[in-house]
Amino acid sequence: MDHTTHRPLAAMDYSEDTLVDATVYGPGDETIGTIAHVHGTGASAKAVIEVGGFLGLGTRSVSVDCSALNFMRDEDGTVHATTTWTRAEVKALPEHTH
Repeated sequence: MDHTTHRPLAAMDYSEDTLVDATVYGPGDETIGTIAHVHGTGASAKAVIEVGGFLGLGTRSVSVDCSALNFMRDEDGTVHATTTWTRAEVKALPEHTH
């Protein structure tokens, strides 16, 4: 997927309504996980990413600052994010507890 043609989101758009279910892609368009929920709004928001697992089994949640992800909309308006982190690096982050 060519992310260079996608429209970046402004920090003011970082909210639960906008970001939940967004796919997070790593290097080489590797699927890292999906945004499960968001704490806060705007530039200080934190995204909880569900990583790993298969069909919902064996997943774990990690929390990252939204500012560490590059959120954008594709040509169809679907929100997704990119990061330089690999799936293994994200899975190694401390587990988020609800």
